[in-house]
Amino acid sequence: MREAVQDCETAIALTPGDFSLYSNCLLFMLADPDRSVQDFVRVAQALSDAYEKPLRRHWPRFEDVDRQPWRRLRIGFVSPDFRDHAVMYFVEGLLAQLDRRMFEVIAFYTYPVHDAVTARVQCHVDHFISLTGKTPVEQAVAIRAARIDIAIDLAGHTGHNGLPALAFKPAPVQVSWLGFPGTTGLSAIDYKFTDEVTDAEDADQEYVERLYRLPTLFCSYRPLIRAPLYRYQPRYLVRPAPALDNGYVTFGSCNNLGKLTDEVLALWGRILQAVPTARLLIEGKGLGEAAGADAYRQRCAALGVDVERLILVGLDRRNQYLTYHRIDIALDPYPLTGGTTTFDVLWMGVPLVSMAGESFKSRLSTGILAYLGRTEWLAQHADDYVRIAQALAEDVQQLNTLRLGLRREVEQSALMREDLHTHHFGEGLRVMWLQWLAEQQHPGDGPAQQQMMQRWLQDVPSEWAEPPVPGVGVAPGERITLPQAHARLQALVEQAKAEPPPQGRDIVGPSWIALTELAEVVLCAVPHDPMALACLAEVEQAHGHAEFALTYLRYATEAMGMKN
Repeated sequence: MREAVQDCETAIALTPGDFSLYSNCLLFMLADPDRSVQDFVRVAQALSDAYEKPLRRHWPRFEDVDRQPWRRLRIGFVSPDFRDHAVMYFVEGLLAQLDRRMFEVIAFYTYPVHDAVTARVQCHVDHFISLTGKTPVEQAVAIRAARIDIAIDLAGHTGHNGLPALAFKPAPVQVSWLGFPGTTGLSAIDYKFTDEVTDAEDADQEYVERLYRLPTLFCSYRPLIRAPLYRYQPRYLVRPAPALDNGYVTFGSCNNLGKLTDEVLALWGRILQAVPTARLLIEGKGLGEAAGADAYRQRCAALGVDVERLILVGLDRRNQYLTYHRIDIALDPYPLTGGTTTFDVLWMGVPLVSMAGESFKSRLSTGILAYLGRTEWLAQHADDYVRIAQALAEDVQQLNTLRLGLRREVEQSALMREDLHTHHFGEGLRVMWLQWLAEQQHPGDGPAQQQMMQRWLQDVPSEWAEPPVPGVGVAPGERITLPQAHARLQALVEQAKAEPPPQGRDIVGPSWIALTELAEVVLCAVPHDPMALACLAEVEQAHGHAEFALTYLRYATEAMGMKN
């Protein structure tokens, strides 16, 4: 990472107008422990000066925009990651659940490949527009032509991002969220969605954007984005702590190996010294091959890790979540902590030891653990990190009890309350819109803007006081209410039960297949919907899979209990 940053800085000096060089440099700097927040902001400012500054005089004035404060807004999400990507663990629920009385949702896709997740996104949103193969100018023109009121960048300085287009300011209000743990550096981006913990109190100086702090965690997680129904399958249920059978505690990490700096590995070596019987499992790319594993062992040995107690596991995406069945206590890297991996770990019932950081990139796990109510797992320094890990490992029975109850704790917390997050996210969008209107009417007059904001906020449409009826996108351009989806499910159940048994090589009849597919669609829009789960239990019971049927029914009854 250190060498990569240096190469990028050399390249920028040679070609200072190339946007991608700055993006690469900023991305690599996240994982370079030698680079400070100030270094990061300096490169981001250089990007703005070199690329964005010449464009500002051409920004639209938006005189044709309808300036009614409470009208339905057109929200454009710009991303290369509407596919099998970590971003979708946090975006799918929002796209499906944003209140359609208030917002029209448009997805702008900047990546050339479509997959099953892309197909689901096309159903969730009101309009899906591909920007692949277009220049930044052409992309900006397409966003402007769609009459977007608020454009939301989901990628930051990651691959195939839309920031070069958003630098042309194609929407009146532009927001950064989720995909990048730092400033974009662009003054064209007005806000960044964050929360009250993950960005520290004095973090405003680290951003060009204004920080909009949600009163809940800045994102909401759902697991198993590649196969949504797997979250209800027995193999993904939390299992007892492996230490009960092994006779020793296994610490572990499934984070990107690029985050495991020498300082991190040396600290983990100290934990093995403090817990003499423990093992350390590290999963990562290339560790399943002899040459890669040998080289990594040599590196770890040089840093004081007892390689006789080191378990190296090659990265296999099919084993996402399943490796955690082998880990008792997860160890978080720093300064670039886990993100999606932290959510994965906790959902699988594995406690996590993390280091509290100073900036967003090093406070992702800090925010997650704080909103979970588990700040006792947050270390303030290296000795504290070792102490917490050692304390968790002392009582295996207590560790097992913790493990078996942690998933319920996670699912009922802010970490997975999509309804809570979506509500506050929508509130934030409206506030940003009202603020823009006030600034347009009273430029530079802060008190007048605040008075106007307060007057508007007293005039919220009365019909919005009622919670929205959930909707389900059953096909691109076809969105129905949840009660309508339930009626379709019930009709398919009756149709499937009346269907003659399948003949020949067919194992499942077409109506049962249609029922399963529709139930999955409903659950992707409304997780744990009891009706959809009960229908899946019918499918499994009809085909002799009693264990699967019982799992679906357990989730269904729990969901009904939470509602009532």
